[in-house]
Amino acid sequence: MKQKESHIIVPEGCKRVLVHACCAPCSSAIIEWMLAHEIKPVIYYYNPNIYPQEEYEKRRDESRRHAESLGVEWIEDLSPALSQREEETDYELRIKNYELQITDYESAHQEWLKAVRGLEREPERGRRCEACFYHRLQATARKAEELGIEFFATTLASSRWKNLEQVNTAGEKASEDVQRDNVQCTKDNVQCTRVQFWAQNWRKDGLQDRRNALLKEFGFYNQQYCGCEFSIRKECDKNRS
Repeated sequence: MKQKESHIIVPEGCKRVLVHACCAPCSSAIIEWMLAHEIKPVIYYYNPNIYPQEEYEKRRDESRRHAESLGVEWIEDLSPALSQREEETDYELRIKNYELQITDYESAHQEWLKAVRGLEREPERGRRCEACFYHRLQATARKAEELGIEFFATTLASSRWKNLEQVNTAGEKASEDVQRDNVQCTKDNVQCTRVQFWAQNWRKDGLQDRRNALLKEFGFYNQQYCGCEFSIRKECDKNRS
C-alpha cells in the first residue's frame, strides 16, 4: 500500500527544537509527533500577553503538567526580547541588560503592552496580533540562541483561529534578528548559534483531530479566548450582540 505523503517537512539536520508553546492543548499533538519522529522538543513558555495573571498561571501550569508527564524539558520565561528595549543600541550593552531579566508577571505583561501600544482597537488577526506574535517569537529565537538550539517553532501555527501567514512572518523576522546579531558576534569573535525558524502548518496530517483527542485524554483546561485583554473584549462584545 502506498504511504500517504506527509505535509510536515522536517528541516534538514533538525534533531532538537525549541517549541514556543501557547498552551497545553495546542502543543500536545505537536510534541507527540516530534517525539514519535525522534526530534527532541524543549518547551518554551513565553506568553506575557495572557491576561489576567490567574489565567496566565492556569495555562502555564497545564503546559508544565503536560511536559512533566512526557519527561520533556519545560522552560518558563518572563524576560523581554532584547530589541524591545528601545534605548539599547550597542550590542554589548544589550547583552548586559538582557542578563537583568524580568522575573514577575506584571512587569513582563507591561513590556508586552508596549509592544502592541496603539493597536489596542485592532481586530483579531489584525496588526496587534502581528506585533504580539513577533514579540513572543523574538524572545523564542533569543532563547534558542542562548541554549544553543538551532531550530525553533511555535504552537501558534496549530490554531485555526490564527493567521498562519502572520505567524510565519513573525517567526522569520525573529530569526533574521538573531542573524543580524550574529554578524556582530563574528566581528567580536564570539561563537553564536545559527537560529532558524521552522515554519509549519501544524494542523496538517491529522494533528488537529489528534489535538482534540489529547485534550480529552489529558483533561486539559481549554481556554475560551486567545489570551490578551483585548481578545476578552471581543468575546464580551460578541456575547452582548
